[in-house]
Amino acid sequence: MTRLDMELRELRYFVTVAQELGFGRAAERLNVVQPAVSQQIRRLERELGVRLFDRSTRRVSLTTAGERLLPEARAALAAAERVGAVASAIAAETGAVLRVGTSQGLGHRLNEVLAALRAPVRLQALPLADRLASVRRGDLDAAFVRVLTSASELELLPLWTDRLVVALPEAHPLADCPELSLEQLAGLPVRLAPRRDNPPFHDLIAGSGIALTPAAPFTNLQDTLAEIGVGEPSWTVLYAAAATVPVRGVAFRPLASPDVVTSLAVPPGPAAAPLRRLVDACATIE
Repeated sequence: MTRLDMELRELRYFVTVAQELGFGRAAERLNVVQPAVSQQIRRLERELGVRLFDRSTRRVSLTTAGERLLPEARAALAAAERVGAVASAIAAETGAVLRVGTSQGLGHRLNEVLAALRAPVRLQALPLADRLASVRRGDLDAAFVRVLTSASELELLPLWTDRLVVALPEAHPLADCPELSLEQLAGLPVRLAPRRDNPPFHDLIAGSGIALTPAAPFTNLQDTLAEIGVGEPSWTVLYAAAATVPVRGVAFRPLASPDVVTSLAVPPGPAAAPLRRLVDACATIE
């Protein structure tokens, strides 16, 4: 008998590809890069021991095994959603749902925190300023933030450090360097998100005192990396957790800069029990 060790994410990716009959369109719906979708499908096929899709340069179609699995996968996802809804409803009745602001690039650490917490959480992705304002108002119980060393009316609890990674064309001469500095990159146009989206991170790079040449702005991870791989030479900077999936034509190299601290922004004063459990769960992450 085949040993099943599937994650809901693998089933969700499978159902999305089956609906779109295309890995690129599925990636757009899931808001991830296409290689991440292919990786999850290959993992699911390996765990099941069967091929789920027939792939060609022109079309993607379900195999017989894929057609048989599809209704079961949909049922499993629907059951998981019902479990989550019931858990959230129960927690809401007792006031135990944690409302946490998140940001891009937390990667596997966010999953590990939630697994260690084992409590209902409502996540909300917001720009940095909105995350902090929501914690101040009490709309969020806490928020993950980076680079910041202080925030008015809030307490910042340092959690862990992250390396920064440069994404640049793999054919560019700088891709031969095992590590890159901002000085080396000064002549290559950089793609950064507008400062209003995340002032501390933008200032960390653009305000370093090194004259950088701006390129088109960073839009989203998938599109920006795709354009770096095939467009005019440029580069961007990511947290290491966001650079784990290979992208055609793109090289990832560590940035020679101080590590970035991730903190938890919380209201000052004694924390309620659910928030203390969140802090304890974060402390278990290396």
